[in-house]
Amino acid sequence: MKVLSGAWPQARPHVLPLRIAVFVDEQGVPIEMEEDEYDAISLHAWIENASGEVIATGRLLPDGHLGRIAVDRACRGQGHGGAILEHLINAARDRGTAALALHAQTSALPFYEKFGFQSEGDVFMEAGIAHQLMTRQTD
Repeated sequence: MKVLSGAWPQARPHVLPLRIAVFVDEQGVPIEMEEDEYDAISLHAWIENASGEVIATGRLLPDGHLGRIAVDRACRGQGHGGAILEHLINAARDRGTAALALHAQTSALPFYEKFGFQSEGDVFMEAGIAHQLMTRQTD
């Protein structure tokens, strides 16, 4: 599966509809929280299906934070989220970023653990959803 990536002006029309579908429509995150100031400074990655529809996405901030990782409901469990995560981890490594961090929804902790992320600190609420800080080294 091919992972595409780019800056926000290129990525926005591709990834924003999926992010709205997953985070706003499915999970109830307020729409005004979905697009933020970090989009403009992030590397965005996405996977398209054969019809050109984006089925998975995520972003990497310059400081090594990963976020907005989302997979279309009908495509979950098929390795797309893992492909996005691996692409972003490799991009961070290529940039010389030593450490990565993300705010994982608690239901997704086992997914991130498979990629070497470890939980840190207490569970906290973000956009009304329980999250856990997770970190790992890029090496």
